[in-house]
Amino acid sequence: MDLLGTPAFWAALGNIILINIVLSGDNAVVIALAAKSLPPKQKKMAVIYGSAAAIILRIVLTIFALQLLTLPYLKLVGAILLFYIGVQLLAEDGGEENIEGHSNLWGAIKTILIADLVMSLDNVLGVAAAANGNVVLLIIGLAISVPLIVFGSALVLKLMEKFPIIITLGAALLGYLAGEMLFSDTAVTPWIAANMPHHEIGLFGSSHLSIPGLVLAIGVVIVGTYLGKRHHKTEATA
Repeated sequence: MDLLGTPAFWAALGNIILINIVLSGDNAVVIALAAKSLPPKQKKMAVIYGSAAAIILRIVLTIFALQLLTLPYLKLVGAILLFYIGVQLLAEDGGEENIEGHSNLWGAIKTILIADLVMSLDNVLGVAAAANGNVVLLIIGLAISVPLIVFGSALVLKLMEKFPIIITLGAALLGYLAGEMLFSDTAVTPWIAANMPHHEIGLFGSSHLSIPGLVLAIGVVIVGTYLGKRHHKTEATA
């Protein structure tokens, strides 16, 4: 219980919620499209049952990823993937427009589950990195954020359209977490300790800022923004 009163706990929980808000936009679209052809009552049931199953699925997948990230070199791979996901978040418009609507409840729920499973890699990696080994924090964060996304999917999408800075901040956060993961892999920590011991900036209390995290956060924004502008420029001239 003492952990609940620490700034680090609430900062990590906030990161987890932000990651899920930013990265679940496509999932929210899928839920809306999969349930759009259902009668009003069944539409609500599809969202409730689909989101409940998605929460369980996301928790199991994330705990699995959390255990894997303790193995050598896997944090390095995770860091690269997080950086890539952050860049893609800014570079691409994204979307799962090909998901079909369903006229029956279980067909819609099945579509929601399959889509959530396929698209959960980014959420799983981001949340596992933000939780930093704390399973309790992991489950609390997911339990809060997943229903928030499912039931507020329309609101989230409108906010992201109205305030694009949310997407940029989320992408930068993924870059920051990638930098932290990069320097915390068990395969490289001995070398880091011997050659780059001062890679963190101390703040108040026991809090700190990761210099590699800041560098990769800036890198994600720069690379993602550049690729996004190039993508739009190519579409305009096509």
